[in-house]
Amino acid sequence: MARFSFRLPDIGEGISEAEIVAWHVAVGDRVEEDGRLADMMTDKATVEMESPVAGTVVELAGEPGDQVAIGATLVVIETGEEVVQPAEPERVEAENPGVEEVVAEPAPAAPIEERAPEPAPEPAPAPSRERATTLASPAVRQRAKELGVDLASVRHDGPHIRHADLDAYLRYGSGQGYHAPNVSRARADEVVKVIGMRRRIAENMAAAKRHIPHFTYVEEIDVTALEAMRADLNAGRGSRPKLTLLPLLIVAICRTLPDFPMLNARYDDEAGVVTRSGRVHLGMATQTDAGLMVPVIRDAQDMNPWSLASEIVRLAEAARTGKATSAELSGGTITITSLGPLGGIATTPVINRPEVAIIGPNRIVERPVFRPRAGGGEEIVKAKLMNLSISCDHRVVDGHDAASYVQALKRLIETPVLLFAD
Repeated sequence: MARFSFRLPDIGEGISEAEIVAWHVAVGDRVEEDGRLADMMTDKATVEMESPVAGTVVELAGEPGDQVAIGATLVVIETGEEVVQPAEPERVEAENPGVEEVVAEPAPAAPIEERAPEPAPEPAPAPSRERATTLASPAVRQRAKELGVDLASVRHDGPHIRHADLDAYLRYGSGQGYHAPNVSRARADEVVKVIGMRRRIAENMAAAKRHIPHFTYVEEIDVTALEAMRADLNAGRGSRPKLTLLPLLIVAICRTLPDFPMLNARYDDEAGVVTRSGRVHLGMATQTDAGLMVPVIRDAQDMNPWSLASEIVRLAEAARTGKATSAELSGGTITITSLGPLGGIATTPVINRPEVAIIGPNRIVERPVFRPRAGGGEEIVKAKLMNLSISCDHRVVDGHDAASYVQALKRLIETPVLLFAD
């Protein structure tokens, strides 16, 4: 039987090796022509390797996490006939980073089930057991079953038993005259190998903190007027996409950056050169099942809020489903990272090297504030406030520059009509 050695092809300019992320075959498996062999990760993307021949796998180059040099043998396949080995590895475009994930729409809330009561024993039980029915969602019932808890023993105030009631029963049951079952919730330790995207993120974050002297500046911004304007824009948007706060913040960022070119830059610390970009290629930190990815909105300075909204959705979906191209994941000049409603009071984001600044809007909260009264004096009104963080590379950006930029951004956000002024 003839053997065919599949060598790792050239999968990107300047790439000398790639990491094995996952095998789709094992020794002894039958693989068909164009069948999946492995997922390989470079600095820029994850690429799926396909078999050029059919046959039986007899040798694999290593385990997930191992590095394989370009041109080295990745898989040896036993075929039924002689196969001519390619003289040079052919280039594979890295246009399918990662394995696709299916993003499902959230399922509707499960209906509350009703369970017929058990016959009441004699003498009569405690009041908490005298209910004609025990109401609980399927999720609560399943959890109670796994914990060995009789729902009829769980005291609750509302119309049905909730997870909080079950937690209270487990935590305080014995003190309330209940008997909490002896349930162990401990699990065995799990050893997880740090490979693929998780390892790449770890390496990039470590390099950023090791090489870049970070400092973070945080300012409170009143977004009451901006949120009101956003509501008005959405009310009359027609067929255009619905606006979140993010596109409007990006417009504000792009309008203020020309006066602060040191922030929209990339620093090559080996060459000792800072390149100040004349365009805003804005990285957008996006959480995926594979880890944090940063697709780039190209020429964000030329987009209006609605085109930005469409591009945000497109790039986020491409990143989450593993379809973002290498070009869409590189070349940023400044990054924005937002956790939305989970944003917390303030953040100290890590810079996306070789960029020199990253902006982090935080959660919006409503609080009373003092405002000047029309007839003089002050009045207390309810306002929507948001802290905005910026982390900068202190080798390139001074604290005064960062503070001045955020103050300019604050003035624009708090007077949002200026977003559309020439």
